[in-house]
Amino acid sequence: MSGKRILTGVKPTGNPHLGNLYGAILPAIKKANESDEPSYIFIANIHALNGVKDPDFLRDRTYAVAATFLAFGLDVNKSIFYRQSDIPEIFELTSLLMNYTPKGLMNRAHAYKAILERDGNDDNVNMGLYTYPILMAADILAMQSNIVPVGLDQKQHIEIARDIANSFNSMYKKEVLTLPMEFIEHQDSIMGLDGRKMSKSYGNTIELFATEEDTKKKIMKIPTDSLLPSDKKSEDSILYKLMKMFNVDAEYMKNFIDGGIGYGDAKKVLAETVNNYLRPYRAKYNELMQNKSQIDEYLSAGAIKARATASETLKKVKQTLGLIG
Repeated sequence: MSGKRILTGVKPTGNPHLGNLYGAILPAIKKANESDEPSYIFIANIHALNGVKDPDFLRDRTYAVAATFLAFGLDVNKSIFYRQSDIPEIFELTSLLMNYTPKGLMNRAHAYKAILERDGNDDNVNMGLYTYPILMAADILAMQSNIVPVGLDQKQHIEIARDIANSFNSMYKKEVLTLPMEFIEHQDSIMGLDGRKMSKSYGNTIELFATEEDTKKKIMKIPTDSLLPSDKKSEDSILYKLMKMFNVDAEYMKNFIDGGIGYGDAKKVLAETVNNYLRPYRAKYNELMQNKSQIDEYLSAGAIKARATASETLKKVKQTLGLIG
């Protein structure tokens, strides 16, 4: 990933969970810490306004996302770490990019189509949700990003950002905006407690910073079939996939699949493994959440650097459009 500028963002819409860690947080931290270029990691608190209307909750969850990245090892000396709302240039760029975004492109966005399919109309769609992909494109293009680590379900947003940038560059016959590419570390998603993708909206998550007892209780509730301990088990089961993700002992997992271990025992081992893995990260997270002024310092320092980059991009765009000399 040498020489490539990486950007990723996470919405502060709820408590961080294993799905976030697997699909977005760890891949982003890994690529950011390995890159020779400064990486841009941001908390997408404006995007969160589509679903979060409680200001105290939004403020607290913004700190929670920041503390999560820091607890899992994001190097703020190598990465530019900031709040989306601290970069006004992004919102000005969003307004400009709207003039180069066909309505049909927005009509094909997954979130919009999902509401149409659910309700049969778009009466409950606000303009923040409808234009969400343009704001996301501005997040990416303002920082001239090359690589955007995302989960599989976010691939379309990167494609839309690339389409908008390509349309703009083609119209003015200049390479003003960098065409981004998605980076998808995993071609699957962590399964939630109900067998669907792990998601806050489904209420099926295993939270990263819950108590050890709460984590164990949730894992013990993972649904299973009626097979006996001596029966062979499926490698497609939620339980087995989580065991594999957390590197439960290979011999133990083979014994489980071959019919030597029951579901109850396997859940206990998984709970112990998950809690052992998360324990040091939970300690660091709790320490950071007790010292929010330190988080503010990191985010404010990052915002200064991010604004410098976004301002350069905005200036190039406005010069191209004839808005400034």
